[in-house]
Amino acid sequence: MKRLRNHWIGIDQGENILFSDYEDGGAMWTGNGAREIRNKVKFSESFRKSPAVHCSLSMWDLDSSTNIRGEISAESITAEDFTLVFRTWSDTRIARARVRWMAIGELRHQDEWDLY
Repeated sequence: MKRLRNHWIGIDQGENILFSDYEDGGAMWTGNGAREIRNKVKFSESFRKSPAVHCSLSMWDLDSSTNIRGEISAESITAEDFTLVFRTWSDTRIARARVRWMAIGELRHQDEWDLY
């Protein structure tokens, strides 16, 4: 659990299209085996420390003839940004995917300054 030490709590959120591989024959649609997409997301304002980030699929378009396999996560979380990571494997074919995310964390107080 993250404990926030003051009332300056910030929530940032957004939605990102991860890929649309059916349009151009990309690896998520045509490939086989382990595949991964990484997207860097910058917060609209920096947090005081690394926030808690939650990610969820808001849309995915899959081939119905294969098993559905996928993993979404947030990695390399800093006070300024994080990396959205989507993975699939085996024979799963994904045409496109969109992700919603939300970050909750402590904001800097207006009287806090970094002098050095």
